[in-house]
Amino acid sequence: MHIAPPVGQRNTRGFDSENGMPDQPATPVKRTLDKDLDRFTYVEDATHHVTKRLVAPGIGLIFLGLAMVFAGIYVLDQPRATLIFAAVALAGYMAMNIGAKDVANNVGAAVGARAITMTQALIMAAIFEVLGAAISGGPVINTISTHIVDTNRIISSGKLAWLMMAALLAAALWINFATWLKAPVSTTHAIVGAVVGAGAAAVGPELVNWRMLAAISAGWVVTPFLGGAIAASILFFIKSTIIYRDDKLAAARYWIPILIGLMAGAFSAYLIVQLVPKGAISGLLNIAIGFGFGVGVITWLGARPLVAAQSTGLENKNSSLRKLFRLPLIGAAALMSFAHGANDVANAIGPLAAIVRDIGLGGSLSVVAETTTRNAPYWVVLIGGCGISVGVLLYGPRLIRLIGEQITKLNPMRAYCVATSAALTVIVAAWFGFPVSSTHIAVGAVFGVGFFREWYTSHSRRRLAYMRGKAEAAGIPWHEANNTDERNPDEIHRRRLVRRSHFMTIIAAWAITLPMSAVLAAVVYWVMVALFI
Repeated sequence: MHIAPPVGQRNTRGFDSENGMPDQPATPVKRTLDKDLDRFTYVEDATHHVTKRLVAPGIGLIFLGLAMVFAGIYVLDQPRATLIFAAVALAGYMAMNIGAKDVANNVGAAVGARAITMTQALIMAAIFEVLGAAISGGPVINTISTHIVDTNRIISSGKLAWLMMAALLAAALWINFATWLKAPVSTTHAIVGAVVGAGAAAVGPELVNWRMLAAISAGWVVTPFLGGAIAASILFFIKSTIIYRDDKLAAARYWIPILIGLMAGAFSAYLIVQLVPKGAISGLLNIAIGFGFGVGVITWLGARPLVAAQSTGLENKNSSLRKLFRLPLIGAAALMSFAHGANDVANAIGPLAAIVRDIGLGGSLSVVAETTTRNAPYWVVLIGGCGISVGVLLYGPRLIRLIGEQITKLNPMRAYCVATSAALTVIVAAWFGFPVSSTHIAVGAVFGVGFFREWYTSHSRRRLAYMRGKAEAAGIPWHEANNTDERNPDEIHRRRLVRRSHFMTIIAAWAITLPMSAVLAAVVYWVMVALFI
């Protein structure tokens, strides 16, 4: 017997059973207005996604514009002011590249160890980059602007400005091209090679100061080994005095404040020597040592309760030491940023300083003499330092997330050794005016730490005695391991490949960057001469 459905009930066919008319859908129809609003929302989201990528380049262009306006205060009335404006734009662009390229090396480990947040690390790096450029960047700027080529032979002739302009443009082009190819590149090698190539094209090989170039090249060889030796020495001290002690926390509470105090005291003494002009105060070195000692003692006294508070509730394990080393790691990261600014700012503004000096002396630019520090006009140094900081702030977060994971695989103790040794090596090199590669020195420090750990693991009597005592206390039979490597052969092969790739990166920077930037600078100079002179 067929039973009719209730009146108005919808059936599965979509028809009203009472009147046979099509049934209404179960879900309400989206109105045209809602569809249009959804489409508009999608467009807004897509636009936001695309324009977000343009924010950083846009801010970078704004900085370059402000840098040119700032330079105009000093050079606007000069007949060749346009050339200086172009050089300022290129130098600012180079500075931003330098800041973005190395920020992860400087503060990535501190962020990865959760010693500081990303924002705090970027602000700290930006501040110390500017301070390093302004306080200690002069000697390296002087080397690149006056000592790689004999500028006295062509000063005020018009050639020096175009020579350095070609070097700036060639270095910038090569860095971008090499980055696009994902090839190893060093800004220090690029700018030195570009100055050599442009100088040889402008006058001839006799213009190049080959003795200075040989000294710089020797520094490129020595400094990575020096960084590795210092890093290994620091790690040896930490292992001997803290790690392989029965009471690790007590040793850490004693020695970590001393390490922090030594770092602060030495840096303070260095700043006094740098900031006070030579001959202004008699006995400056003794004053600097006394001031540094006082700062070191005060810092030591302040660090003791901080480290003691951090150690409360921690177990007597190496993982606890990693937490306690976060504070000195922050100091090492700040010191590394300062050293990076002191050394690498010259890669951007060394040629600019030479251009300003050439045009100023040739066109009676009085403000050059009035606003010059020991080696370069202060406004030139400020443009370079701010450019590096802008690069740090704009591209730092992305680069730290991309490559910082690999860097932060170093635990805080080893990262502290690497950062401290690299900073000390770079600062000493900058003090003597030698342009060096901070990245290569950091890689050398990593190699030094790694090789030392392998040697120490198999040869240290202190470690063997510590491990034997620990095993006996736990009731575990102890047998001294032999020197054969029992790791997975695939893992051994992988590690050798990684080491070889880092080594080849340094070799490639020599074999490729230096000559290619020199050739490119020579070509750029000849093109400029054909078009503008």
